[in-house]
Formats: sequence, structure tokens, C-alpha cells
Amino acid sequence: MVARQRAEIVDLQRVAALLPVLERAKGAVMVQEGCSAEEAYEQLLERSVAADRTLVEECWLTLGAIRPLRGRRGRRRRRPQPVAGGSAFASEQYLVPAGPAEPGAAPGSAREAALLLGRLGLGLATVRDRQALAHCLLDHLAGGAGIEAVLVYSATGDGMRLTGHAGVDVVEAARGDGPGAGGGASARDPQQGPKPVWVEGPEAHEAYDVPDGAARRWPARAWLPVEAGGEVDEVVAVLRGTDRPFTPVERELLVGAVQLCAGRMATLDSAPPRRDPSVDSVQQILDALPGSVILLAPLHGPDGPLEDFRIEAAAPESVDVAGRRGRGLVGLRVLECYPTFAGTEVWEGYQEVLATGKPFASGPFTYEEVVAGVPHHSSSSLRVARLGHHLVVSWIRHDVVDRQERRLAAVQRLGNLGWADWDLVTDTITWSPHVFTIFDRDESLGPMRLEDLPEHVLPEDLPQLTDAAQRLLSDGDAIDQPFRITTRGGVRHLRIVAEAVTDADGTPLEVHGFFQDLSGQRDAELALLSSERAVSAQRGLLQAERRMAARLQQALLPLPTGPTRLAGLWSNALYHPAERGISVGGDWYSAVELPDGDALFVIGDVMGHGISAVATMAQLRFTAKGMIVTGSSLTDALTRLNALLMHLNSPSGKHTTATMIVARYRPADRVLTWAQAGHLPPLLVRDGRARTVERPAGILLGATETPVFGEATLRLQDEDQLLFFTDGLIERPGQDLRTGLETLATAAEALLHTAEADSLPALHAALAVTEHRDDVCALHISLPSQRAGD
Repeated sequence: MVARQRAEIVDLQRVAALLPVLERAKGAVMVQEGCSAEEAYEQLLERSVAADRTLVEECWLTLGAIRPLRGRRGRRRRRPQPVAGGSAFASEQYLVPAGPAEPGAAPGSAREAALLLGRLGLGLATVRDRQALAHCLLDHLAGGAGIEAVLVYSATGDGMRLTGHAGVDVVEAARGDGPGAGGGASARDPQQGPKPVWVEGPEAHEAYDVPDGAARRWPARAWLPVEAGGEVDEVVAVLRGTDRPFTPVERELLVGAVQLCAGRMATLDSAPPRRDPSVDSVQQILDALPGSVILLAPLHGPDGPLEDFRIEAAAPESVDVAGRRGRGLVGLRVLECYPTFAGTEVWEGYQEVLATGKPFASGPFTYEEVVAGVPHHSSSSLRVARLGHHLVVSWIRHDVVDRQERRLAAVQRLGNLGWADWDLVTDTITWSPHVFTIFDRDESLGPMRLEDLPEHVLPEDLPQLTDAAQRLLSDGDAIDQPFRITTRGGVRHLRIVAEAVTDADGTPLEVHGFFQDLSGQRDAELALLSSERAVSAQRGLLQAERRMAARLQQALLPLPTGPTRLAGLWSNALYHPAERGISVGGDWYSAVELPDGDALFVIGDVMGHGISAVATMAQLRFTAKGMIVTGSSLTDALTRLNALLMHLNSPSGKHTTATMIVARYRPADRVLTWAQAGHLPPLLVRDGRARTVERPAGILLGATETPVFGEATLRLQDEDQLLFFTDGLIERPGQDLRTGLETLATAAEALLHTAEADSLPALHAALAVTEHRDDVCALHISLPSQRAGD
């Protein structure tokens, strides 16, 4: 993992080193096209895609250093996309995993070769001479093409000379055992022309003179001309210790690698002049100076015009818009790092000072630079003076001070606090602007003197504040004291935090601290306290309501604790109201034994919820039971209950309806006689199969003044299960009653059992949903088997 992280760090360093090349290419496009830095960046991307080149190649091409790569058409490369960090180079087409490559391994595809070229382009950005360039080539081509040595020849007045080498010992080269002298010996003039020469095997024809033994040591060699502007002034030789011929992919890779080098070689030719020994003295002076100061050296082109400036020395506190500091600025070029600087008033001032020697000072100016799509802003004032053939530039970053002031103001505003200083020697008080806001004081009156503060503090808080002030001023102890003041807007809750600066004897000389307005926090605390009290009162009320509801439940609709025997039947009930906090609702049931030994079963559902439905339910429940006990028939009881409900509707103006089933069981012949008023039919489970029982005639109560009700009979058998229920048990949003009845029948076949207390709860759990929209009531009766001895 450590090796992988180191490789990733190397990749990032290469990306950072290549950014100046991108910025310089952007500057060139801006001058040519008259566009912004961001538009120049987009043009470079579009050109690289249109020409099927990497963005690295396009940057060198834009700087006029190399020609397009050949032999790579027909492959469409996707447009490079910027990644985190703001660099478009750190993408798959430029970087490959940085693990060690196998020596002699050739790239398996053109895509792998293109990836290797991308890595090479990043590496070339860091080289400073041809010797380093040779080493860079060897580092990248050793694994990609099995290259063991690289030689760089440059044209001079007396022929081609070796100007860089890698993989060949310098001493060995000087003895003549290498392919050229170590930086000075000339070689035979090359075969001029733009085409590379491939030498494969000891008997192959040589393009250059090589020392004896070189052909045996490196049987495969390639002489690759570096073409720039139609001329070949440099040649790169790559040597391989195996006689394996170069594959087409390897040949394309090597040609592309040398074409990438052409651009970097051109920039090496325009390298800055040799460092003047006096620069070191200037750097020593700058090391002792505060602020941002740099020394610039002018860079002239081949024909003499000024092209750029290079930073030769920098003071430690120097910082630019990109955050580079001190000696990290040394070696950077002005227009490479700040391409939009060209053509500005300050740039013209640089040139004027260099030409005339007259110092130049600029007022505050704003500079904006876009790096990989991310804008950076700075506001500065500069002073420029000439020192020999150099320029000394100093500047003040106003944006840093402004940003700090804005941050401080934001902290005071968001924290609702302000700082205060007391100079006890001169009796001077300084307040930040927000302290005047906290004390509701006009700034024209100045800060409040300490002796005037008690006039605004509430009397009950004054002793504690006075004691804290005495500890601060006499003992030098830091204080953190809350207090209240009166303002035109009312009472404010404040806090003072302060510490003293003392002399050698411990006598306070200065006091530094801040005031904070805690009124909003205090109001929130009081509101929270009031809310907690209200919640506590509401909790007590709810507890009282629950106790009342429990007593109401027991009085109106007592629930059995388990299955009970009734006229030879087992019966059990389940009840679940829809509204929370109220234990009873509009659904109800009744199961009692009549004086003659029969059993009465009633289940009903009053329209609506809440207390009004509970009241109607109570009247219907007790009236129905009273009428049946006193001898009324089932249909007669329903008719009278309908008349009662119609009477209750008349004066109130609110129309209420109800459904009901009344059933009477005669144990002598096991016959159940029942009638219904618009209620769902009961469910009969017999021999393990469930079905609904056909209903007699009947309309819901309260619907008409002349209802018609009929009766039906059902003879029960051993192990029969009969379930009466209200619609809340099966109703679901978006589901019709038929589907609900089918689901209920399936669940009842599996879960209903005689005399088991958990049958109804299990059935309800199987059918229940997360939110009950209606009351649920169910009455389960079953006839035990007589053969079991019941």
C-alpha cells in the first residue's frame, strides 16, 4: 500500500509540474484569439479531440514546438474530463497505474502505448536539460519497449554532438566504450531526413558511428530524428539489449515519444540565462524582509524582444493568487503562471521600468485567473523598481485583509458578539461596531465608559457584575459573567468574557474581551421551559383521560379476559378503536345469556368516530339488549332501533346511520336465528373451509322510516366456527370488499380455533395494516365437539 501511495504522489507531482505548460498554452490562445482563460482552455480541449491528440501534445503544439503525431488516425478518443483537484490531466488517457513495469515487456495494444505517452508527457514537464530528458525517456520506455539506453544528439557548428544520455556510464562513454562521447565527442553526420532508422541485429546498417562492441551489447537500435519546422537538428537513439525486432506498436510508441520531446527541447533552448551570482545576495536580503517581494529576470526571445520574466528570488512571506509561497515561487515564469497578466497596465509598467529605470506604482487592481475551470481572485497594489538588469517587485494583497475583515464581521454577526479593549493606562476604550448594536448605542457617542455601565445594568445583576470586575482588575483573573441591561427595545441578556494583560508586578494594564447578546438564546430557553410546562400539563390531562376512558370502556363495553362458555358455546371478542386516547368508538358487540337459557349475540357499527359515535353506540347497545331480554323478536327490535335512531337524528340536524346483526342461539336444537340491518354477513368455518353466510333482508338503521327486516336460521355442527365482525377488520385503501372477504376467509381457515384465547388477536395481526382508519370489532363463537365430552 505504501508503494501504491508513493506512486500516486509521484503522479500528482507530475500533474502539478505540467500545469505551467497548460497555463502558457492558454496564454498563447488568449493572445491569438482574444478570448478569456476559460475559453482558451475549452479551445485546447476541442482541438485535442478534433486532431486525435492528447491535451499534452496540443499544449506543446500551441506553443509552436512540435508537429502532430502520425499514424494515430482512425481512433476516436473521448474528450478528457476534468477530475477532482481541477486538473484535466489526471484522467485515464494520461495516467496508468504506477507499479513497476516488467523489463522488456512491450505494450499489448495501441491504447496502452497511448497511456504510456500520456505519462511521458507528464514527466517531460519536469525536465530542465537534455540529460534529464534522456533519463525521463529511459524511465518511461524501459518497461514499455524494453529500452536499456537513450542517447540525445544535437546539431552544433562542428556536427552532431552527444548532449544527453541515460543507461550509459559517463566514464565508460568517455573511454569510447559507449555510442558517443560523454557530452563532447562528435559523431558522424546523420543521414538527414525525417524518417526514423531501425537497426535490428549485429549485421544491420548503421546510421551513426558507434564504438566497437556497441552493436553486440545492443543488437536492436533505433535512430529517431526530432523534426521541428521542417528541419532535423536533433536525433534520439534508443538502444535495446535484445535482437527482437521492434513491433509496429513499439515503433509507433517510440516515434510518438520523440515527437513529444520536440516540444520540450524547444523550450529548453529558450531556458533562462545562467543565474547571476548576485542573485544569491539578493535572496539573502529578501530572506530578512517582511511582506511580498520578488526579484524578476527578463527573458528575451531569439530575436531580442521581451517574452517573459522569471522569478529569481522571493521573500519568505511572498504569496501569489494560487497560494504559492516564498521560495516555492522561484523558477516560475510570470506568463506561464499568470497568462491573463499579459497586456494589463501592470505588465506595461514592468516593461517601462525595465526600459527606463523609472519606478512604477499601481493602485489596487483586481486580478482573476481560471485554472482548470476554477476561478481565483486577488486584489493587490504593486511597486516595481529596477535593480541592474532585474526588477524588484513588492505588493500588498488587499483581498487577504478584506477577507479577514469580512470573516471577522461574519463571526460577530452570526455569533451576535463584539470585541472590546480597555487601555487602563491611557483610559482608552475601543469597541467593534457590533458592540454598539448589542448595547443599542449610537456610534457617534463612542464607547461606554466603565463607570457609566451600572446605569444600564439591572439592579439585581449589578452586585455579581461588580464582583467579577473587581476580580479582573485587582487579581487579573479572567471572567465570564452574564448580566442584563435595559435598552430602548427592552431588557437584553448579555455576557462578558474578558482577560487582563498585566505588567511584571501583576498590575493590569489592558483588558481584552467580548460582549455577547444572549437574548435570543434566553428567549428560546424561556419558550422551551413554557413548552415543557405545557407538555407536562398535557401529559397529566392525557393520563386523566386514559383513566376516564378505561372506566368508560369497562362501563360501556367490557371486554372478556378470554374465551367464555355461553349456552353451550365458546365465545370470545376483540375490540380496537381507531382514535388514540379513547378506548371505545362506534363499533360494539354484546354476548349475554337470556333468562330462558338462550344466548344473545349482537354486533354493530355506528357511522363516525369519537364521543358522538360512542354516545349513539351506547344507546343502541343497551336498548337492543333490553328489548330482546323483555321478549321482543329480532326483527321487531331492529325496527324499534331504527325508529330510535331516526328520532335522535331529527333535533340534532346531524344524520347518523348504523349497521347491526342480532342473533339468538337455542342450545336445545343448536339453531341460530339472526337478522341484520345493512351489516356484513358472518363468516362460517366448517370442516376447515370458510364461507360467508347468506344474509336475510335488511337495510342499515337510520336510512328510512319504513325499513323491512327478515330473519334467517343456521343449524350449527360440532367444531363450527362463526365470526361476526365490522368492516374495519377487512377494509383497506384501494381494495374492494370482495377481496377483503376472500383474504379474511383464507386467514380464518388457518387461525380460528375453538376456545383458544389468541385466535382473534392472531387473525387481527394477520389482517392489520400500519394505520387503522376505522374501528375494529369481532365476535367469535364456536360449538365444541360433543364427542370430546363437552
